[in-house]
Amino acid sequence: MVSNVSTIGRNGVHDFILIRATAIILTLYTIYMVCFFAFGPELNFETWTAFFSKLSTKVFTMLALASVLIHGWIGMWQVLTDYIKPAFLRAGLMFAIVAVLFVYLLSGFFIVWGA
Repeated sequence: MVSNVSTIGRNGVHDFILIRATAIILTLYTIYMVCFFAFGPELNFETWTAFFSKLSTKVFTMLALASVLIHGWIGMWQVLTDYIKPAFLRAGLMFAIVAVLFVYLLSGFFIVWGA
């Protein structure tokens, strides 16, 4: 079996399952939000604040954010390994992407939980 140094223990089946699981979570979150907009009360600042102050909405929002970041990371990893051949450049770009995704996660946490 040929070993690829850029995989670092990655597994295609693992990525496949993660992509499908994150897609399901994002679909459920989209349905949740559409139902709130379609069937909820009149949308104003008070209802929006009350909706996002519920623990279930905060947890679901963070789960959706994590899903977006995981989904994006796997997609970017695949693009970089397919099209960026120099290992040093690819590693640098992967590091930059992970750093940006981590900042997004922290920002989302502080925005949603108001810490």
